[in-house]
Amino acid sequence: MHPTPALVTAAAARRLPRWVPWLLVAAFVLPGFVGRDPWRPDDLTAFAVMLDMRSGGPLLAPQVLGEAAGALAWLPYWLGAGAMALLPGLSAEWAARLPFIALLGLALAGTWYATYRLARDPAAQPVDLAFGERVAASDYARALADGALLALVATLGLAMRSHEATAATAQLAFATVLFHTVARGLSGPSRRGPLLLSWWTAAWGLSLSGAPWLGAALGGAALLWWWPRQPRRLCVWAGLGTLSALGAALTLAMHAGRWPQLWDVELRSWLTVDAWHRLARLLAWFVWPSAALALWALWRWRARWRAPHIGWPLSCVALILVATILEGGDDRTLLLALPPLATLAAFALPTLRRGMAAAMDWFALVFFTGAAVVIWVIWVAMHTGVPAKPAANVARLVPGFEPTFELRLFAPALLASLAWLAIVVWRLSRHTPALWKGLVLSASGLTLNWLLLMTLWLPLLNYGMGQAPISRRVAALVPPGACVAVAGLDAARIAGLQHHGGLTVRRATPAAIPPCPVLVVAPAAYAQLAPVLNGHAWRLRTEVPRLRENRERWLVFERGNVPRADH
Repeated sequence: MHPTPALVTAAAARRLPRWVPWLLVAAFVLPGFVGRDPWRPDDLTAFAVMLDMRSGGPLLAPQVLGEAAGALAWLPYWLGAGAMALLPGLSAEWAARLPFIALLGLALAGTWYATYRLARDPAAQPVDLAFGERVAASDYARALADGALLALVATLGLAMRSHEATAATAQLAFATVLFHTVARGLSGPSRRGPLLLSWWTAAWGLSLSGAPWLGAALGGAALLWWWPRQPRRLCVWAGLGTLSALGAALTLAMHAGRWPQLWDVELRSWLTVDAWHRLARLLAWFVWPSAALALWALWRWRARWRAPHIGWPLSCVALILVATILEGGDDRTLLLALPPLATLAAFALPTLRRGMAAAMDWFALVFFTGAAVVIWVIWVAMHTGVPAKPAANVARLVPGFEPTFELRLFAPALLASLAWLAIVVWRLSRHTPALWKGLVLSASGLTLNWLLLMTLWLPLLNYGMGQAPISRRVAALVPPGACVAVAGLDAARIAGLQHHGGLTVRRATPAAIPPCPVLVVAPAAYAQLAPVLNGHAWRLRTEVPRLRENRERWLVFERGNVPRADH
């Protein structure tokens, strides 16, 4: 076997104090789930489906007011709707997010344990130094697992996509469970019952979360790794789990009448240079800095690329990247590659030169400190008007927003900023030989800026990016207790009217308009409804802009001889 490139001393194989990863994970996971309105269309659409299911909608055919949901998934909607039903004392939005907080935590924990298992493989061990204390395999594995966790938290794409109650977060969790399960089976003898239970959970979770083909591909690759190392009977049962999960997804898709959607692939778009340019731009930031470290690890461990600690994460990343291309460069698919990328990044740490580690530290220090300063300056400008230019920009981009000081948002932002300063002083004032030291500033800096955005800027972002303002303006035009008909609005907009406006929404078509006193029409749908509206005594009451006058506008019609709302 070729010599290992890892040179590690006993002092470097130290683990993080256990309270550090717990605190870091809490500071990363909770902001973005707590207090944030659903912004992105995927987030709002999933919430609309959950509301529909809680109200008695079909469980096997996810829909919103009779129209099929965009994402063909089942389990994420069941989890959200079930949490709403079981926790009626909580707001629907908060209850629906609780399962996804747990799923994101599961993805982070699965990455740590998968790296720990792979790092204990004999092929992953460092060189036995002629002098000095021997490095214990468990200490070395824990240090690398801590590094993988830091690398995952530091990856830019994780923060944006994982803090949503959508199928993407569920797929991330179950893909990580499969990644850990295989790593556990590759690391040595394990109890077959828990191993199979974990495999079946991951396979069924991926299939029912909208990724049946990717789950089957990952399962097939996993079986190739297990076949020489695990009993044949165990491999057969694992394969049956993957096939049964795929069959269940296909059956449910046929039941919902959406069989063709499972076969949709985006290949024509890749015939243009622009498509590859967009993919390159996505890869340039979405997987930073894990991808850079992973490439270094592949180069340094190239002589042992067939070993489980390199080969298995590399197989996962390659399959997910192919799936991303087949799905048109979707960042929701690329999200699933982040845990194995973080594992590969961890195996770069024992091979890094001191200059490279120092460069990573200085980049993280300058970039994240600068970003935090910008966030604080704009927050001060919003509240005081000084500096004048940022304050004017906020007023121009988000008209109507009135900032108010909230101690519950200011306090955690201030504490996080002070903690960042303490981490910087600690990192720059002393030499720490630990393997994970080069990722401390990157993970802490990204967590700081994410927390600042989700505290100091949270009211601004909720107002400017959410559906609450326009939904409440429409609700003010509807008589109390009356329903509102909608035409041309997608599931995300409907969810905003239901949740923020507190309205009972009915879908209108040219063939049938519900007996509601108010009708909201998207401009694109007006041409189809114009003959019906002119023939049924509907009159245009007003046009409601999304935020600014030059942005999205909804047409609000009312029936003739209907009393107007006074609120």
